[in-house]
Amino acid sequence: MSQAQQPIRYQQHSSGQWQSVDGGVIVEAPVSLTVNGQVWLSFMCTPIDLEALAVGFLFNEGVLQKRNEIVSVRVCPTGDNVDVWLSHSAEEPRSWRRTSGCTGGVTAAEPIAVVSPHHNGITLTPDQIGRLMEQMMSSQGLYNQVGGVHTSVLSDGQCPRIVAEDIGRHNTLDKIAGRYLLDELEFSHKVLMTTGRISSEMLQKAMRIGAPVVLSRTSPSSLSVEMARKAGITLIGYARRGQFNVYSHPERILSEAITGKLGATQRDISQ
Repeated sequence: MSQAQQPIRYQQHSSGQWQSVDGGVIVEAPVSLTVNGQVWLSFMCTPIDLEALAVGFLFNEGVLQKRNEIVSVRVCPTGDNVDVWLSHSAEEPRSWRRTSGCTGGVTAAEPIAVVSPHHNGITLTPDQIGRLMEQMMSSQGLYNQVGGVHTSVLSDGQCPRIVAEDIGRHNTLDKIAGRYLLDELEFSHKVLMTTGRISSEMLQKAMRIGAPVVLSRTSPSSLSVEMARKAGITLIGYARRGQFNVYSHPERILSEAITGKLGATQRDISQ
């Protein structure tokens, strides 16, 4: 068993019969964040990839912008604290706003204080959207073992580049941002996929990551739709193979009929 899950024996009732089962449950634990020697807050999270969680949270809050601002990031041996030292001073926000979510996410960033994604001409077909969502579902290693966990994936439009799992949906996007920064990745066509509901703070994190397309297995909120429309983000909910809802900027989604015509035109030109 990894630190992401805890072994447990439970009683299972099935078809009128009881049996003892050895299994696992997802770990939820408090992990504090220390910035330049000062404790800022505690995450309620699944304690894996904590370096990325801490760095991504600070990036999404606007505390840091680039990899070279990080002097060091270290998870304490006890696993209950992440110690981040920056190359510049950082002042803890005076108040944290609790976000919508049952795992107690917090933010101090205002919805308007975000970075809009680059409008780089990315387009997708309905079939591509279906394949991307299937790739995300195939990436749910921890969920397939014990359940009870959210998964988010940052794709380049073709294949998954970063996968993050956590009991908190907000934490998965912080982990993605942190891993992108720590690994110094760079790719322009970003498609962000998640199993979680897209609330305003989730959309805000997607904007900070620079994803022009956001896909979810479930629904967006009214405020996230409004933000996506203003920011030029294509927001898609209830995405399955062959079915999805587009709430903003549908012009990025090309129908097969259109792509077929484009392909025929390109063949005519080349002949």
